[in-house]
Amino acid sequence: MNQYIAHIALVVQDYDEAIQFYTQKLNFDLIEDTILSDTKRWVLVGPRGSKECRLLLAKANDECQSSRVGNQTGGRVFLFLYTDNLERDYKLMLDNGINFVREPIQEPYGKVAVFEDLYGNLWDLLEPAANLLPENL
Repeated sequence: MNQYIAHIALVVQDYDEAIQFYTQKLNFDLIEDTILSDTKRWVLVGPRGSKECRLLLAKANDECQSSRVGNQTGGRVFLFLYTDNLERDYKLMLDNGINFVREPIQEPYGKVAVFEDLYGNLWDLLEPAANLLPENL
């Protein structure tokens, strides 16, 4: 059997502001933006050149969903962005106005820094140790 996770839904307040953040601040690609109805779109973004898991930007459509925007994991790191060069990407992200809540540090598993997205979800920016590198990095 061959399975993989294709998309992770990320609840957002507004499609366009989320697209702008991910494409202009994090330099992700806009993979798809399809209108499904007057209030719903199918919006996929992902790191440039990646073929793996993508983010499905899902606009909150009620009070319950809106309450989860920016805190989908109760304050824990939610997503993990792997890189082949943490220093390069850290500097680019700082230049793009990304807020880091933890500066880069060396851990046994690699170099890591923690940043927040436009809604406050926490992300690890991670350069894995050489022995833990995925094949595609």
